[in-house]
Amino acid sequence: TGVVDLAYQSLDPEQISNLLTGANRGDWQVLEAPGMAVNYMVLNHNQAPVDQLPVRQAIAHLVDRALISDRVFQGQAEPVYSLIPTAFKDYYEPALRNNYGDPDGAKAKEILNEAGFTANNPAVIPIWFPSASTPRLLVAQTLQALAEQELDGALTFEPNTVDGASFFKNIREGVYPAALVNWYPDFLDPDNYLHPFLSCTRGSEVGGCTEGAAQNQGSFYYSAAMNELLEAQRAETDPETRRGIIREIQQKLADDLPYIPLWETKEYVFARNEVKGLKMNPSQTIPFWLLGK
Repeated sequence: TGVVDLAYQSLDPEQISNLLTGANRGDWQVLEAPGMAVNYMVLNHNQAPVDQLPVRQAIAHLVDRALISDRVFQGQAEPVYSLIPTAFKDYYEPALRNNYGDPDGAKAKEILNEAGFTANNPAVIPIWFPSASTPRLLVAQTLQALAEQELDGALTFEPNTVDGASFFKNIREGVYPAALVNWYPDFLDPDNYLHPFLSCTRGSEVGGCTEGAAQNQGSFYYSAAMNELLEAQRAETDPETRRGIIREIQQKLADDLPYIPLWETKEYVFARNEVKGLKMNPSQTIPFWLLGK
Protein backbone atom coordinates (compact mmCIF):
# COMPACT_ATOMS: atom_id res chain seq x y z
CA THR A 1 0.00 0.00 0.00
CA GLY A 2 3.02 2.29 0.28
CA VAL A 3 2.42 3.05 3.96
CA VAL A 4 5.75 1.52 5.06
CA ASP A 5 9.02 2.87 3.66
CA LEU A 6 11.37 0.37 5.30
CA ALA A 7 11.11 -3.03 7.03
CA TYR A 8 13.77 -5.07 8.81
CA GLN A 9 14.35 -7.27 11.86
CA SER A 10 11.76 -9.46 13.60
CA LEU A 11 10.40 -10.66 10.25
CA ASP A 12 9.17 -14.25 10.10
CA PRO A 13 10.58 -16.57 7.39
CA GLU A 14 7.26 -16.51 5.51
CA GLN A 15 7.24 -12.70 5.51
CA ILE A 16 10.83 -12.61 4.28
CA SER A 17 10.07 -15.12 1.54
CA ASN A 18 7.14 -13.03 0.30
CA LEU A 19 9.17 -9.82 0.46
CA LEU A 20 12.04 -11.43 -1.47
CA THR A 21 9.60 -12.46 -4.18
CA GLY A 22 8.46 -8.85 -4.47
CA ALA A 23 12.05 -7.60 -4.54
CA ASN A 24 12.87 -10.01 -7.37
CA ARG A 25 9.97 -8.51 -9.32
CA GLY A 26 11.39 -5.04 -8.71
CA ASP A 27 8.53 -3.95 -6.43
CA TRP A 28 11.03 -2.73 -3.80
CA GLN A 29 14.71 -2.96 -2.96
CA VAL A 30 16.45 -5.38 -0.61
CA LEU A 31 19.78 -5.56 1.21
CA GLU A 32 21.11 -8.89 2.46
CA ALA A 33 23.95 -9.32 4.95
CA PRO A 34 25.43 -12.13 7.06
CA GLY A 35 23.73 -12.29 10.43
CA MET A 36 25.59 -11.37 13.59
CA ALA A 37 23.09 -13.09 15.90
CA VAL A 38 23.68 -16.68 16.99
CA ASN A 39 20.84 -19.05 17.89
CA TYR A 40 21.65 -21.93 20.19
CA MET A 41 20.42 -24.52 22.66
CA VAL A 42 21.51 -24.01 26.26
CA LEU A 43 21.99 -27.18 28.32
CA ASN A 44 21.84 -26.86 32.10
CA HIS A 45 24.76 -28.78 33.62
CA ASN A 46 22.93 -28.93 36.96
CA GLN A 47 19.77 -30.62 35.65
CA ALA A 48 19.22 -34.23 34.67
CA PRO A 49 19.48 -35.71 32.16
CA VAL A 50 21.60 -33.09 30.35
CA ASP A 51 24.00 -32.98 33.30
CA GLN A 52 25.44 -36.15 31.75
CA LEU A 53 27.97 -35.59 28.97
CA PRO A 54 26.80 -38.60 26.90
CA VAL A 55 23.31 -37.07 26.67
CA ARG A 56 24.75 -33.77 25.48
CA GLN A 57 26.97 -35.59 22.98
CA ALA A 58 23.98 -37.52 21.66
CA ILE A 59 22.11 -34.26 21.05
CA ALA A 60 25.15 -32.86 19.24
CA HIS A 61 25.20 -35.91 16.95
CA LEU A 62 21.44 -35.79 16.38
CA VAL A 63 20.97 -32.12 15.45
CA ASP A 64 20.43 -31.56 11.72
CA ARG A 65 21.15 -27.89 11.06
CA ALA A 66 20.51 -28.14 7.32
CA LEU A 67 17.07 -29.59 8.00
CA ILE A 68 16.32 -26.72 10.39
CA SER A 69 17.42 -24.19 7.78
CA ASP A 70 15.25 -25.71 5.06
CA ARG A 71 12.17 -26.67 7.06
CA VAL A 72 11.93 -23.74 9.47
CA PHE A 73 13.69 -20.86 7.71
CA GLN A 74 13.14 -21.67 4.03
CA GLY A 75 16.88 -21.43 3.43
CA GLN A 76 17.17 -18.04 5.14
CA ALA A 77 19.42 -19.40 7.92
CA GLU A 78 22.94 -20.80 7.89
CA PRO A 79 24.25 -23.62 10.09
CA VAL A 80 26.68 -22.48 12.77
CA TYR A 81 29.04 -24.72 14.74
CA SER A 82 30.38 -22.22 17.26
CA LEU A 83 29.04 -19.42 19.43
CA ILE A 84 31.08 -17.10 17.20
CA PRO A 85 29.25 -16.40 13.91
CA THR A 86 30.83 -17.26 10.57
CA ALA A 87 31.24 -13.57 9.69
CA PHE A 88 34.30 -13.54 11.97
CA LYS A 89 36.33 -15.45 9.40
CA ASP A 90 39.65 -15.06 11.23
CA TYR A 91 38.21 -16.47 14.47
CA TYR A 92 35.36 -18.80 13.60
CA GLU A 93 36.19 -22.45 14.22
CA PRO A 94 33.48 -25.03 13.38
CA ALA A 95 34.47 -27.05 16.42
CA LEU A 96 31.18 -28.88 16.82
CA ARG A 97 31.34 -29.94 13.17
CA ASN A 98 34.90 -31.14 13.75
CA ASN A 99 33.86 -33.14 16.83
CA TYR A 100 30.51 -34.56 15.76
CA GLY A 101 30.45 -34.45 11.96
CA ASP A 102 27.25 -34.72 9.94
CA PRO A 103 23.97 -35.60 11.69
CA ASP A 104 24.15 -39.21 12.83
CA GLY A 105 21.12 -40.62 14.62
CA ALA A 106 22.68 -44.08 14.84
CA LYS A 107 25.71 -42.70 16.68
CA ALA A 108 23.47 -40.68 18.99
CA LYS A 109 21.43 -43.78 19.81
CA GLU A 110 24.58 -45.83 20.43
CA ILE A 111 25.90 -43.24 22.91
CA LEU A 112 22.56 -43.10 24.72
CA ASN A 113 22.29 -46.89 24.95
CA GLU A 114 25.81 -47.16 26.33
CA ALA A 115 24.86 -44.59 28.97
CA GLY A 116 21.82 -46.67 29.96
CA PHE A 117 19.11 -44.77 28.10
CA THR A 118 16.60 -46.86 26.15
CA ALA A 119 12.89 -46.81 25.33
CA ASN A 120 12.32 -48.30 28.79
CA ASN A 121 14.54 -45.68 30.45
CA PRO A 122 14.49 -42.63 28.17
CA ALA A 123 16.31 -39.34 28.59
CA VAL A 124 13.35 -36.95 28.70
CA ILE A 125 14.32 -33.34 27.97
CA PRO A 126 11.83 -30.50 28.34
CA ILE A 127 13.00 -27.78 25.95
CA TRP A 128 11.74 -24.24 26.60
CA PHE A 129 11.42 -21.08 24.50
CA PRO A 130 9.39 -17.84 24.50
CA SER A 131 5.78 -18.31 23.44
CA ALA A 132 5.99 -15.40 20.98
CA SER A 133 8.74 -17.09 18.92
CA THR A 134 7.19 -19.09 16.10
CA PRO A 135 10.59 -20.04 14.58
CA ARG A 136 11.78 -21.54 17.87
CA LEU A 137 8.52 -23.48 18.20
CA LEU A 138 9.18 -24.98 14.76
CA VAL A 139 12.81 -25.72 15.66
CA ALA A 140 11.72 -27.48 18.86
CA GLN A 141 9.15 -29.52 16.94
CA THR A 142 11.80 -30.43 14.35
CA LEU A 143 14.14 -31.65 17.10
CA GLN A 144 11.28 -33.57 18.69
CA ALA A 145 10.50 -35.30 15.38
CA LEU A 146 14.18 -36.08 14.75
CA ALA A 147 14.48 -37.77 18.13
CA GLU A 148 11.33 -39.81 17.49
CA GLN A 149 12.56 -40.93 14.07
CA GLU A 150 16.17 -41.69 14.94
CA LEU A 151 16.50 -42.75 18.58
CA ASP A 152 13.87 -45.47 19.14
CA GLY A 153 12.64 -43.78 22.30
CA ALA A 154 16.03 -43.47 24.02
CA LEU A 155 15.68 -39.67 24.12
CA THR A 156 12.66 -37.43 23.75
CA PHE A 157 12.23 -33.67 23.59
CA GLU A 158 9.18 -32.03 25.14
CA PRO A 159 8.61 -28.51 23.70
CA ASN A 160 7.32 -25.99 26.26
CA THR A 161 6.56 -22.27 26.03
CA VAL A 162 6.29 -19.39 28.49
CA ASP A 163 6.05 -15.61 28.18
CA GLY A 164 9.31 -13.81 27.41
CA ALA A 165 9.77 -12.11 30.80
CA SER A 166 9.31 -15.37 32.70
CA PHE A 167 11.53 -17.22 30.23
CA PHE A 168 14.66 -15.15 30.87
CA LYS A 169 14.02 -14.99 34.62
CA ASN A 170 13.67 -18.76 34.80
CA ILE A 171 16.82 -19.33 32.75
CA ARG A 172 18.89 -17.36 35.26
CA GLU A 173 17.32 -19.31 38.11
CA GLY A 174 18.13 -22.68 36.54
CA VAL A 175 14.54 -23.79 36.03
CA TYR A 176 15.05 -25.26 32.55
CA PRO A 177 17.18 -28.26 31.59
CA ALA A 178 17.26 -27.03 27.98
CA ALA A 179 16.15 -23.90 26.15
CA LEU A 180 16.35 -22.26 22.73
CA VAL A 181 17.86 -18.78 22.89
CA ASN A 182 19.46 -16.21 20.60
CA TRP A 183 22.23 -13.69 21.18
CA TYR A 184 22.78 -10.29 19.63
CA PRO A 185 26.24 -8.88 20.45
CA ASP A 186 26.85 -5.71 22.43
CA PHE A 187 29.97 -5.06 20.35
CA LEU A 188 31.57 -6.79 17.38
CA ASP A 189 34.42 -8.79 18.85
CA PRO A 190 34.69 -12.56 19.35
CA ASP A 191 34.98 -11.99 23.10
CA ASN A 192 31.35 -10.82 23.19
CA TYR A 193 30.24 -14.24 21.95
CA LEU A 194 32.34 -16.16 24.47
CA HIS A 195 32.85 -14.39 27.79
CA PRO A 196 29.11 -13.68 28.36
CA PHE A 197 28.41 -17.42 28.03
CA LEU A 198 31.37 -19.36 29.33
CA SER A 199 32.92 -17.35 32.16
CA CYS A 200 32.06 -17.92 35.81
CA THR A 201 32.90 -15.68 38.76
CA ARG A 202 32.14 -18.22 41.47
CA GLY A 203 31.56 -21.94 41.33
CA SER A 204 33.17 -25.37 41.24
CA GLU A 205 33.55 -28.31 38.90
CA VAL A 206 31.16 -30.30 41.12
CA GLY A 207 28.50 -27.70 41.91
CA GLY A 208 28.65 -25.72 38.68
CA CYS A 209 28.55 -21.96 38.29
CA THR A 210 26.79 -20.17 41.15
CA GLU A 211 27.62 -16.62 40.07
CA GLY A 212 28.64 -15.21 36.72
CA ALA A 213 27.89 -15.31 33.03
CA ALA A 214 27.30 -19.06 32.70
CA GLN A 215 24.76 -18.90 35.52
CA ASN A 216 23.00 -15.92 33.91
CA GLN A 217 22.77 -17.78 30.59
CA GLY A 218 21.33 -20.90 32.20
CA SER A 219 24.08 -23.44 31.50
CA PHE A 220 25.61 -23.21 35.02
CA TYR A 221 28.83 -24.33 33.36
CA TYR A 222 32.02 -24.07 35.38
CA SER A 223 35.52 -24.75 34.12
CA ALA A 224 38.64 -23.27 35.68
CA ALA A 225 40.53 -24.01 32.46
CA MET A 226 37.90 -22.16 30.41
CA ASN A 227 38.06 -19.16 32.76
CA GLU A 228 41.83 -19.01 32.26
CA LEU A 229 41.51 -19.17 28.48
CA LEU A 230 38.87 -16.43 28.45
CA GLU A 231 41.02 -14.08 30.49
CA ALA A 232 44.11 -14.95 28.44
CA GLN A 233 42.49 -13.96 25.14
CA ARG A 234 41.32 -10.70 26.69
CA ALA A 235 44.83 -9.85 27.83
CA GLU A 236 46.65 -11.01 24.68
CA THR A 237 47.89 -8.22 22.40
CA ASP A 238 49.34 -10.37 19.60
CA PRO A 239 46.51 -11.05 17.10
CA GLU A 240 47.74 -14.45 15.97
CA THR A 241 48.29 -15.68 19.53
CA ARG A 242 44.84 -14.45 20.48
CA ARG A 243 43.30 -16.29 17.52
CA GLY A 244 44.94 -19.48 18.76
CA ILE A 245 43.49 -19.05 22.25
CA ILE A 246 40.04 -18.38 20.82
CA ARG A 247 40.29 -21.57 18.77
CA GLU A 248 41.08 -23.44 22.00
CA ILE A 249 38.01 -21.91 23.64
CA GLN A 250 35.78 -23.04 20.79
CA GLN A 251 37.24 -26.54 20.95
CA LYS A 252 36.57 -26.75 24.69
CA LEU A 253 33.02 -25.55 24.05
CA ALA A 254 32.58 -28.48 21.65
CA ASP A 255 34.08 -30.92 24.16
CA ASP A 256 32.03 -29.81 27.19
CA LEU A 257 28.79 -28.76 25.44
CA PRO A 258 27.21 -26.20 27.75
CA TYR A 259 25.63 -24.82 24.58
CA ILE A 260 24.92 -26.27 21.16
CA PRO A 261 25.06 -23.54 18.47
CA LEU A 262 22.41 -24.17 15.82
CA TRP A 263 21.90 -21.43 13.24
CA GLU A 264 22.54 -17.85 12.28
CA THR A 265 19.89 -15.97 10.35
CA LYS A 266 20.68 -13.74 7.41
CA GLU A 267 19.74 -10.11 7.88
CA TYR A 268 17.43 -8.46 5.35
CA VAL A 269 16.38 -4.84 4.88
CA PHE A 270 13.49 -4.05 2.54
CA ALA A 271 12.72 -0.51 1.36
CA ARG A 272 10.58 1.20 -1.24
CA ASN A 273 12.43 1.91 -4.48
CA GLU A 274 12.31 5.68 -3.94
CA VAL A 275 14.26 5.42 -0.67
CA LYS A 276 17.84 6.58 -1.32
CA GLY A 277 21.03 5.98 0.65
CA LEU A 278 20.03 2.57 1.98
CA LYS A 279 22.88 0.65 3.61
CA MET A 280 23.53 -1.60 6.58
CA ASN A 281 26.47 -1.27 8.95
CA PRO A 282 28.52 -4.32 10.02
CA SER A 283 26.72 -4.09 13.38
CA GLN A 284 23.41 -4.68 11.53
CA THR A 285 22.25 -1.12 12.22
CA ILE A 286 20.96 1.26 9.56
CA PRO A 287 22.36 4.82 9.38
CA PHE A 288 18.98 6.48 9.09
CA TRP A 289 20.53 9.92 8.67
CA LEU A 290 21.70 8.86 5.21
CA LEU A 291 18.20 7.98 4.02
CA GLY A 292 16.16 10.19 1.75
CA LYS A 293 13.34 10.06 -0.80
